[in-house]
Amino acid sequence: MRLKIPLGRIIVAEGWAQPDDVLKAMSAQTGVQIADLAADPPAPELAGLMPVGFWLENDAVPWMRVGETVLVATPRPDRFDAIRAALSAADVTAVPVLATEQHIHSALARLFSAQLAEAAETCVASRLSCRDWKIASGLPGVLLAVLSILLATFFPGWGLAALVLAALFTLFLFATLRVAGFAAHMARKPRPRAKQVPCAAPRPAPSPSISILVPLYKEREIAGALVRRLCRLTYPKALLDVILVLEEKDDVTRAALDGVKLPHWIRVIRVPDRNRLTTKPRAMNFAMNFCRGEIVGVWDAEDAPAPDQLERIAARFAEAPPEVVCLQGILDYYNPRTNWRARCFTIEYCSWFRVVLPGIARLGLVVPLGGTTLFFRREVLEELGRWDAHNVTEDADLGVRLCRAGYRTEMVDTVTHEEANFRAWPWIRQRSRWLKGFMVTYLVHMRSPRRLLADLGLKRFLGFQAFFLGTLGQFLLAPVLWSFWLLFLGLPHPLGSVLPPQVVTALAGLIVLAELINIAVGLTAVASKQRRFLIPWVPTMMLYFPFGVIAAYKALWELAIKPYFWDKTRHGQAAEDHAEA
Repeated sequence: MRLKIPLGRIIVAEGWAQPDDVLKAMSAQTGVQIADLAADPPAPELAGLMPVGFWLENDAVPWMRVGETVLVATPRPDRFDAIRAALSAADVTAVPVLATEQHIHSALARLFSAQLAEAAETCVASRLSCRDWKIASGLPGVLLAVLSILLATFFPGWGLAALVLAALFTLFLFATLRVAGFAAHMARKPRPRAKQVPCAAPRPAPSPSISILVPLYKEREIAGALVRRLCRLTYPKALLDVILVLEEKDDVTRAALDGVKLPHWIRVIRVPDRNRLTTKPRAMNFAMNFCRGEIVGVWDAEDAPAPDQLERIAARFAEAPPEVVCLQGILDYYNPRTNWRARCFTIEYCSWFRVVLPGIARLGLVVPLGGTTLFFRREVLEELGRWDAHNVTEDADLGVRLCRAGYRTEMVDTVTHEEANFRAWPWIRQRSRWLKGFMVTYLVHMRSPRRLLADLGLKRFLGFQAFFLGTLGQFLLAPVLWSFWLLFLGLPHPLGSVLPPQVVTALAGLIVLAELINIAVGLTAVASKQRRFLIPWVPTMMLYFPFGVIAAYKALWELAIKPYFWDKTRHGQAAEDHAEA
């Protein structure tokens, strides 16, 4: 394997030497002195010599002024000529000093904290961001809701009929999407194996460097387990750049990490506190400034990725056409036996990530990304504006934006195990955040439906409607459909005297058909040997999803009063089931 990286980084990453040892050897070789940025921080007044982007691009920081000369800290004195030339053009005489990359990045994060934090919150173009969301932004929807309430009050029959039609329409949308994804998944053809042609073996291309962002927030229980899981990775450590992203005032996680020895390929970036916005996408946007990988990935705190996951990602990106800029891995759970809710959560994820989502991707529809085990070509992620810092489902939003820009997402056959949220109220809180994010994402991209249609094309536009309207409608309007159990059981119903028996029968048939589709998808998803024990639990999913109705109305309320509130999911509550993972 060819590695286009400095020898010193390889030595440190493999644990053969400490960063200070390499720095001393480099100093002895080049005659450049070493700067202790921790004991003697860079002078703030020098920060304005060049824009922050210049220092980040060159992995350098202005340290101190000595007479007419500015000492600039760098980990690579062999590349200092470009820095010297740029500063010379600004009438500054620069001399290099040595410092570790970690110390340089920490210094830059302190010097430019306000500027970088503001940029992290405004990366995405205003027209595609929800940061300007106000209750007034949803005024048309509020007026529609008021009119619906008035209609239901003064004309209850007509009002309920309208809600029934809306519920049936969203049920049809989402069922159609699931059927399309299911059919595309079942019709898939395995990729043909390359023919063996006797010839001289080509020289292998250099493996890409990969940066992984792991946002952490108040993770008291997960720190040690996280590092153990990351240490299972088999990708060359010299090419691996794992960044643990912490909020500046998160003393809980910092204290947990203080008790863990981090390998040199794992580092910590602290995100400055500003405006009390502490969302995952904001933290990732800030940390992106310090990534050094050609590929950028995201894992969550509780993730347990497959050891060879990054090799698979690098290989697929090498083969994929340029328009494939995102690879989404399969998410699964390592604690499906904890209780009934954990079993149902596992069935739900298997259905989505192993059946429906691969089918949607194969059909070329909009792929709402899954939040973790995501990998991007870095230059395109920068082009797209990274993540919307104010959107609590930044993953789904980014999936829409990259599709609007003409790029594609592919599913890749590698699994990351997570912890199933198996307690009732934490499950509702987590699901409410997701549903609130779906609401915001839908409203943002539907600000201009005509432009969205032009960007996506008709097929993807309809797929977008089916996912977002279908998902939200199914949860918000589920009680309307549940009310028809009164009719099915022969009890009085407000529409009992209005609807002919044939319509009631057709309605019952549609609801049963949708449930049969869900069962078929679920049975297919858990048919593998490792998940076959879940088959008897698939029919119970109809009792699992009603919890989502509570979450949906909680999300609707929060959308009005605190749209940017990130309802934190607590991790580390379940042990790994190694037999399943």
